[in-house]
Amino acid sequence: MAVTEASADKEAAAEAGTVSLGAPWAWLAAGWEDIRRSRGSSLLWGGLFAGAGLIILLILHRYRLYNLALPLVAGFMLVAPLLAVGLYHVSRELEHNRPVGMGTAFGGWGRNPGQVALLGFILGLFFLFWIRVATLLFALFFGAEPPLAFGEAAPSLLGFVESVILTTRNLGFLIVGCMIGAAMAVVVFTISAVSAPMLIDRDVTVIEAIVVSFNTVRRNKTAMMLWAVLIVLFTGAGFLAGFIGLAVTLPLVAHATWHAYRDLVPPPAGSAAG
Repeated sequence: MAVTEASADKEAAAEAGTVSLGAPWAWLAAGWEDIRRSRGSSLLWGGLFAGAGLIILLILHRYRLYNLALPLVAGFMLVAPLLAVGLYHVSRELEHNRPVGMGTAFGGWGRNPGQVALLGFILGLFFLFWIRVATLLFALFFGAEPPLAFGEAAPSLLGFVESVILTTRNLGFLIVGCMIGAAMAVVVFTISAVSAPMLIDRDVTVIEAIVVSFNTVRRNKTAMMLWAVLIVLFTGAGFLAGFIGLAVTLPLVAHATWHAYRDLVPPPAGSAAG
């Protein structure tokens, strides 16, 4: 029986459904409903990542590693699909009307752990490559020292952000960095749009999950482009709210991603999710 179900899962890995342009809004609505039904556990999970982000920011400030602040914030988008694995599992349990709590999220890491870890390794390579590229770009445009804001005697995090983002003096750095970062983000989104939730839901390999993710994005270009923009906007809003906003926006996007997976990937014929 298990072999039959595994075969059905692998056959389904080559399939991808189609959705309307308005589907991402329905995914967000369903994600919000999951947050409500999780009775605070999803928000607590999101709060852990918000707290971790604040700690990293304080460490960068303490050692004046301001050149890493923007690459790390942007790089978060590259590894977020893996960080949200636990929240996918919460949505999966809610789908079956099972009780959920803070510990439920940890259960997601126990489902298909080898393949989930392999996906994490792949996303981690993208993240490390991006950090390396961003560091080289910084050295190319600014040299060894962080730029100073107008009237600043010593570098500071706010001064760095003001000098790099809020002025036109470093427009070349922003354009080149955004182009490279956007290209990497498109690749990561294409291979991970539904692959992470699929790995904890079905007995498939990373390659099979990436294939269905690629097919999903290819067959739903417009809807998935809107979904990618919404992910960036909600995640960016979480960062702009002093990282605290991630406690809400990260669970919202994660739960919505689960519903996107359910909407986009048809279940194997004659099978039911367990």
